[in-house]
Amino acid sequence: MKQEKRATAFAYSMALPALVVLAGLSVYPLLYILLYSFTDYTLLAREAPAWVGGANYAEILQDPYFQQALLNTVKFAFGAVLLETGLGLLMALQVIRMKSGQQLLRTLLLLPTLLPGVTVALTWQIMFSNNNGILNQLLAWLQLPAVNWLQDPGTAFYAILAIDVWQYAPFAFLLIYAALQTVPASQYEAACLDGAGNWDQFRYITLPNIQPALLLTALLRTIDSFRLFDKVNILTRGGPANTTATITQYIYQNGVRSLKIGYGGAASVIMTVLVLLLSLVYIRKSFTAAGRRG
Repeated sequence: MKQEKRATAFAYSMALPALVVLAGLSVYPLLYILLYSFTDYTLLAREAPAWVGGANYAEILQDPYFQQALLNTVKFAFGAVLLETGLGLLMALQVIRMKSGQQLLRTLLLLPTLLPGVTVALTWQIMFSNNNGILNQLLAWLQLPAVNWLQDPGTAFYAILAIDVWQYAPFAFLLIYAALQTVPASQYEAACLDGAGNWDQFRYITLPNIQPALLLTALLRTIDSFRLFDKVNILTRGGPANTTATITQYIYQNGVRSLKIGYGGAASVIMTVLVLLLSLVYIRKSFTAAGRRG
């Protein structure tokens, strides 16, 4: 009994330094931002920050620019999660059926996910170029008019969405592919003996088994989509006409660039709360799916 207590105490003592560092890098900044979100704190102001209560939150929620940024972020997250999870599932189903070459194809498919967001944005900026971009050259070859991909309000949002799908659909593929490998082959064999077709096997065997992986993929991509910043900041800076503005872009413009730490902190808290609420929905569905499987 004493040895078990000593082992437990030793384990906690070894984990304590990492927990302290984690608290310092995450908990402290979160509490710092939460505290100053109720003040008018400006970084270079000579006066001490004054307590304004919920004035920052009220101003943000009434700001038409923030409302547009929130709508764009939600729309982007919904489209990205739906397309990336769907394409990831299709790629995983196709790759896992291959008799040979799975390892090579897995490596090639994952290459976009390994690239930094800035590199991806700059590469696609060249491809979307009005004059020398490969996409407009392809349209010219097809005798179609050129498209101003990143400056047209009708195409800018969908251009950034397409870039994100190209980069992160392979991430969804990886998670779903790993889940497909855990599905017992005996279930498929029993289904074949019962005369079940490919669709029935997918509906009643594959989907129930990989549902937790699908929910995890949706959760991770939702959280990441709410943090979208690098592509927007490099390619459009929230334009044209705020059609690509996001919450993170709003925080950057109204908090970082203007040095209004209190105002920007309030916007950050609002985004954090939204992400937490969405995460709770996914987590609840994950536990429900796990309970059904059990």
